[in-house]
Amino acid sequence: MLKKADVEPQAYRDAMAHFAGAVHVVTTDGAGGRRGATIIAACSVSDAPPMVLACLNRENPKNEAFVRNGCFALNTLAPHQEPLAIGFSGVTGLAVGDRFALGQWDTIATGAPTLKGALAVFDCELVETKDMATHRILFGRVTGLRIGDSVDALLYHNRTYRVL
Repeated sequence: MLKKADVEPQAYRDAMAHFAGAVHVVTTDGAGGRRGATIIAACSVSDAPPMVLACLNRENPKNEAFVRNGCFALNTLAPHQEPLAIGFSGVTGLAVGDRFALGQWDTIATGAPTLKGALAVFDCELVETKDMATHRILFGRVTGLRIGDSVDALLYHNRTYRVL
């Protein structure tokens, strides 16, 4: 029989480091300001209607822009876009304008910045949020879509960027 024990945050993070995920830059723009962040916590919710979810750290007050703007774009990265993943991750301390200068951007439907050359772009109207512990889950109805080249995705595994 396994003994149940409290799971410490660092032990949890260490275990989650073994969870591989596609790398995305989630972006928004509008009255709440321009914002972007690197995430791997994103997935499909439904295809009818098309919906995705993205998880953001709600302890960062800058992420309130996603809620205030009511829209976001989920941009799935290719291996050559690793510098964007690093720039938008926050570890470099780049200002918002410098982060966005790392890529070429346009808009599709909502006004959220969409990355030209991304593997896939899901431009979303924010339909619901759910706060859970340290994170806020954004649920978005996909109102615009762009499919890029069919190349390998950029992954994050064991605290480093990789290609499968």
